[in-house]
Amino acid sequence: MKPLGIPSLDIDLFSESVLKDPYPTYRMLRDAGPVVWIEQLQMVCCARYAEVRQVLDDHGTFISSQGVGFNDFLNNAFAGTIIQSDQPDHTALRAAVGEKLTPQAMRDLQGHVQSQANSLITSLKMRRTFDGMRDLARVFPLTIVAELIGIPQDGRDRLLDWGHASFNVMGPANERYQRSLPVFGECFEYIEWLDKDPSRLREGSLGAALYDAAERGVIRRDQCPRLLAAYLVAGIDTTISSIASAVRLLGQNVDQWQALRAEPVLVARAYNEVLRIESPVQAFKRVTSRDTELSGVTLPAGSSVAVLYASANRDERKFTNPDRFDIKRHSAEHVAFGHGLHVCAGQALARLEATALLTAIATQVERIEVGQHSMHITNTVRSLDTLEVTFH
Repeated sequence: MKPLGIPSLDIDLFSESVLKDPYPTYRMLRDAGPVVWIEQLQMVCCARYAEVRQVLDDHGTFISSQGVGFNDFLNNAFAGTIIQSDQPDHTALRAAVGEKLTPQAMRDLQGHVQSQANSLITSLKMRRTFDGMRDLARVFPLTIVAELIGIPQDGRDRLLDWGHASFNVMGPANERYQRSLPVFGECFEYIEWLDKDPSRLREGSLGAALYDAAERGVIRRDQCPRLLAAYLVAGIDTTISSIASAVRLLGQNVDQWQALRAEPVLVARAYNEVLRIESPVQAFKRVTSRDTELSGVTLPAGSSVAVLYASANRDERKFTNPDRFDIKRHSAEHVAFGHGLHVCAGQALARLEATALLTAIATQVERIEVGQHSMHITNTVRSLDTLEVTFH
């Protein structure tokens, strides 16, 4: 039910035209007001930075356990996962794999990941011209995440398809959602296969840690399959998206590339700016657990709220010249990884992978030339499909 006194817009946030170039629509939403009613979704939407942060920080009022996706099927499928749980369950679930994703664990992996990044960039530099998606952005996260989760070789070739399908299924029940349902089902069949014999997961891996936690009573045994599914689909597509965006943005903005070459220490800051200006995850949902107010708008308990991360990260009320790519900008307050209790559990791994690749490129490549590119349209993750790249 539409709250009183707020603007209403009849737009489709998940149309192909909007997904290809969402930023004019996001600006329209921000200009319309701090809270806007989206007629097609039949829910309120917050597109400005301040309201997005308020929602994300108040996890007791704007809860995740009622579903972060935009349809009931997906929300039922992911019920009880880290992304879709509240306290006290959420802390217990994060603890189950926490030691595998700590800063210290990432530091232990750093040498190995950097070595792989150096080798990949060396081989691509020798080829000179290549597809930045097929040969770079998709190669690295698939390899690293598959190794970290510990899944066997059988099934790794489907991880990318399963990830695409999952982020489509997170959207509303449109044509993209319908087309992806069978592939999404394949992913859960594979998870069931692993769950029947967890010894198929590499010992000491993130996947094996779930079942170890269940044996210790930290989590329930029946929670393991859905948690494993969430790790399989959540940690790949978003990192692929950000790596591809980094290469494209640095190729298109020669002054920024030269600044990074001159000061490779800026790699971490540059990656934050990539995440801000081209946020992989566009939007998730929250549900109010009680009557509340958001920027003066009364929201009854049970209200669905669309949270537009990508719009918040381009809010001119927060960031000066937000459409300008500037690697020296202090972008650390972006919400591309979420914020608060539900900040992305795997962000340290994503940062490790991306900064390793950017460091390798900055030290080995004199100039990045990017040519034509095409978009890969999914309901909730913004990503490229092809990207012509030449390393000079």
